[in-house]
Amino acid sequence: MLWYNLEEQKNLESRKSDADKLSRDAELYKLRQQLQPHFLFNSLNSISALAGKQPEQARKMIQQLSEFLRGALKKEDHQRVTLADELSHLQLYLDMEKMRFGHRLSTEITADETSMQLLLPPMLLQPIVENAIKFGLYDTTEAITITLTARSSEEFLEITVCNPFDPETSTPRQGTGFGLSSVQRRLYLLFARNDLLITAVEERYFSTTVKIPKNDTNAFNR
Repeated sequence: MLWYNLEEQKNLESRKSDADKLSRDAELYKLRQQLQPHFLFNSLNSISALAGKQPEQARKMIQQLSEFLRGALKKEDHQRVTLADELSHLQLYLDMEKMRFGHRLSTEITADETSMQLLLPPMLLQPIVENAIKFGLYDTTEAITITLTARSSEEFLEITVCNPFDPETSTPRQGTGFGLSSVQRRLYLLFARNDLLITAVEERYFSTTVKIPKNDTNAFNR
């Protein structure tokens, strides 16, 4: 029993050290991205393009961008949010992306009432959806639909984001880019598990599933 307690304490200290390092790395990443942040850069480009021909649309997008950034700042003080809150904030991002891509991008979000009240780390879904848009839309001129489905199982809140995938023009990889790898790392530091983010290719669809343990009450305080 004593050995187990010592080993558990050692593991907790190791994970705390990892969390501190991730925090430093994330801040360095944020500082680098401030020079030319991908999402903000694209949004401002779209606003600039709309300003001349569709000033009303440009003003609307400015408002959406402001609300999105304001919400992101507020979430920095929260360790967890309800899925309902997360999806509400995600919708601001999706509205801007739909304004950028017009009829080419549509989304379908499905979540039952139980799932909407479950908790997850804030800002977890945006990089997953951004990855889906990148794979689903950037390599085609066709219209696509990205789906997000949330359900409550016995142990998990399970959220799956799915986008069309053409194997001839795209090559999805496990943990693609900083976005998905950072999500996977955050989940490990919170829950000490490496099996909570799963990517898969099935027929002509690429999916990312994130699983949030429902009964780990200590995870957000670690």
